[in-house]
Amino acid sequence: MSSSRPAASYAAVLRLPHARRTFGAALFGRLGYGVVSLSLVLSLTTATGSLSGGGLLTTLFAGFSVALGPARAALIDHWGPRRALPVLAFPFAGGLFALAAVVRHPGAPWWPLAVLVTLTGASCPPLGPTMRALWSALAPDKALLQRAFSLDTVAEELIFLTGPLLVVAVHPVRGLVLSGALVASGAVAMVSSPAARLIAPRTREQARPLGLLGSAGAGVRRAAYAAAGAGCCLGGVYLYVIAYADRHHHPAAVGWILAAQSAGSALGGLLYGRVAWRRTAAARLPYLLLGLATLLAITATAPSVPLLGLGVAATGTLMSPLLSTAYLAADAQAPEGTATRATAWVNSAVNAGSSAGGAAASLLVARVPLPLCFVLTAAAPLCTALAARAPRRAAARPGGAVATEPVA
Repeated sequence: MSSSRPAASYAAVLRLPHARRTFGAALFGRLGYGVVSLSLVLSLTTATGSLSGGGLLTTLFAGFSVALGPARAALIDHWGPRRALPVLAFPFAGGLFALAAVVRHPGAPWWPLAVLVTLTGASCPPLGPTMRALWSALAPDKALLQRAFSLDTVAEELIFLTGPLLVVAVHPVRGLVLSGALVASGAVAMVSSPAARLIAPRTREQARPLGLLGSAGAGVRRAAYAAAGAGCCLGGVYLYVIAYADRHHHPAAVGWILAAQSAGSALGGLLYGRVAWRRTAAARLPYLLLGLATLLAITATAPSVPLLGLGVAATGTLMSPLLSTAYLAADAQAPEGTATRATAWVNSAVNAGSSAGGAAASLLVARVPLPLCFVLTAAAPLCTALAARAPRRAAARPGGAVATEPVA
């Protein structure tokens, strides 16, 4: 599946014009998303007086964020990031600031909290999809684009590891303020970069539909299926690790096992990005999903906590490669002018899959033996591997040239 031709280096990616400035600004803003989830759960639980109330409001925030993600990305494709990102970022930050003011004292009324979390979740600026669209415009060839997407995916995962640590270091209410400030300032820094001009605004006549349900969006749809399968594994494995460690009387091992999974994902993503692949990203997705399903099934046989940790770390080595490949496949097969929406659909599919996997795991873990839980979770990437199979013919961008992605 790979060729002997050397792939472009990560240093070459960061030497692209305006890449360091734009990528640094995007990471700074996306760190706010790493902070916001835990800050919301903890602060809303205190404000409502119950974990169920805080969890419900946080789910409401996440639901509107995921459901409206592609619509917000469409604003980037239509208006360009220089106009669209501030329009979204400032209301998002304002919503978090208002929430921080309301939840400072316990006993806050439920309905204003529900309104605030709904409006704030609906306005989350799509910093990740916008950065991936900018990578597509910045990278002069597919080898550099593959490396850029791998770097982006690994960095994003590390951000979501770092974010909760910041919440612990500050107070959850201050975490809401910090999250809003990070997202808003990161968005402003992104649009101030000359690279932001590479996604030009489009007139109503120039705007193109993604056509996700039609033949034009079939490639993006398959990439989203793959991402949903990966997300389902993430949501399920998280809960199964907690249950396994608890039943083996090693609850402290949970943090180490999940850290090993993240470390494996980062290492796998960076190594995977160095390979010059002969197959296109779309053609690689089913193989990655089958590999993930196989590793999950093997992990189900782990007889001890250390071996479970090794198995979970091994599954992690495929997580970043799978997600970066799904983003690449969506970007390469999206109709012209819809790249931000295409990767936003993949991002939404990951989050939706994670939520579904977590919900299924919560039902299974008390009723089914844990080894069988892992095997059943492996069915998700197995099924999406079938759904993500690309046709053998070359994939053409609707309205454009053949998408020859990526030989590297």
